[in-house]
Amino acid sequence: MKRIGKILGLGLAMGGLLMATSVSAQTEKGDWAQFGRYADANKRVTTPAKVVFMGNSITDGWWPKDSTFFINNNFLDRGISGQTTSEMLVRFRQDVINLKPKAVVILAGINDIAHNNGVISLENVFGNIVSMAELARYNKITPIICSVLPAYDFPWRRGMNPAPKVIELNKMLKAYADKEGLTYVDYHSAMKDERDGLPKNLASDEVHPTLEGYKIMEKIVLEAIHKTIGE
Repeated sequence: MKRIGKILGLGLAMGGLLMATSVSAQTEKGDWAQFGRYADANKRVTTPAKVVFMGNSITDGWWPKDSTFFINNNFLDRGISGQTTSEMLVRFRQDVINLKPKAVVILAGINDIAHNNGVISLENVFGNIVSMAELARYNKITPIICSVLPAYDFPWRRGMNPAPKVIELNKMLKAYADKEGLTYVDYHSAMKDERDGLPKNLASDEVHPTLEGYKIMEKIVLEAIHKTIGE
């Protein structure tokens, strides 16, 4: 009987340790979707922007490279470095819907392919982007779907051979946009090199655009926005 009691006690102790570890891990994770990143900035938005740009580091890095693009066109940058589509989907209400723009430019998926937040299928990445588009449409915001930029390799995770997956995801996104009558922004075709990656003049680290790269993107996306919302 004493032995059974010891086993039960040990089991309870282990269970408590596992629960404590789980709670500790959640605490350490903190603001997982980074709601706090734009919380104050969103409060200062008194007049709706024409367009919100939702994305990861490629969008996040756009503002410091060419902030006048956003300021002069009444656009808002809501990119967060390193984010996957799951994190963007979670914060989509706060950082897009609540700001009431006319349109949202969605550029997402490369960090999912890089497994930044763990392994995820292309179908689920695609599903997250579709969910953002559906949320936008339900709230009378026009979604503009962007191709993922070319990527031959990841500087933070070498040897993953992302180029074929990028192409496959882009095919899925274009097919969805065509089926739903949405605008598809094809950065990939305009920026790829012979490796289906980004040349050094457009991205010195294979992934993040240089100013020259952003200038190409600006021209393409401005034409898409004008075509979509007529402004």
